[in-house]
Amino acid sequence: MTPRAALAAALACTAAYVAALVWADAHNQVFAQLPRVAAWVPGMAAVSFASYGLRYARWQWLLRRAGHRVPGAAGFAGYLAGFAFTATPGKVGELVRARYFARWGVPAARTLSAFVYERAFDLIAVALLAALAIPSMRLFGIVLGFVAVLIGAVAAVAARPGMLLRLAARLRRAGWRRTARAGRTLARGLAGCRLWLTPRDIAVSFALGLAAWTAIAAAFAWLLQGLGAALPLAAALSTYPTAMLAGAASMLPAGIGTTEATIVALLALHAVPLGTAALAAVGVRFATMWFAVACGFSAMAWLERAGRAGAAVGETR
Repeated sequence: MTPRAALAAALACTAAYVAALVWADAHNQVFAQLPRVAAWVPGMAAVSFASYGLRYARWQWLLRRAGHRVPGAAGFAGYLAGFAFTATPGKVGELVRARYFARWGVPAARTLSAFVYERAFDLIAVALLAALAIPSMRLFGIVLGFVAVLIGAVAAVAARPGMLLRLAARLRRAGWRRTARAGRTLARGLAGCRLWLTPRDIAVSFALGLAAWTAIAAAFAWLLQGLGAALPLAAALSTYPTAMLAGAASMLPAGIGTTEATIVALLALHAVPLGTAALAAVGVRFATMWFAVACGFSAMAWLERAGRAGAAVGETR
């Protein structure tokens, strides 16, 4: 994964998103209403950035418990750099962090372990927030089943990595060397999650993840209030987490399209006008996903420049 690949992926997703907005604008005049959310997006983006800080605090906690110490500011930039690849299925592109954390002695397998571990707790936190108000038992059953299957699969492989290692060996013998190598790395990364299966690590990881995602859910509820959408507080807080789970279950890059459609559908259940619901969906995505991508590219540019400068200094010695 390279900055060029990240840029290509981001441009492709942006083109698809703009095309969807053009289609939505033809039906609901979304572009004409964008000034209505302009005043709310900066505040929501600030909340998003604060949530990244909480999630990085969890990341740093996990690495320290594993015996790794990384510089605070540079480590935060390395964490943010992963968001440049957030528009990938399952957000697996965020593993580009291994490129930067390796500079501070963190093995790629450990970065993978931390990524999987934090993803699992993010799913649990988001699922709990979604459960605050269940507008559709069928939809909630689908997303809850997705969470249960995913976490169950992770736990199974983490407990017995030999299964995946044997599969990787068979793939290697069949000539699928690259897939086999990926399977071995995944097995070792998942097995590494067992290091943090202690009450202390679980409590800290869950608390920080829940705080981070609650802040995002509250920011969306604040946006709805600003747009004049009257929803009960529990429903307002649960709408965006439910949509996030639906987007994750779709396995589309960053849940593009699915997340927005779910937001619109959930708000429609509370008699929110279609135009207002679409506007809320676009506003929250600009303040979360697209803001995260912008932060990721900024962090990546800084780290790449710092890496080249460090290499140049080493060559002159």
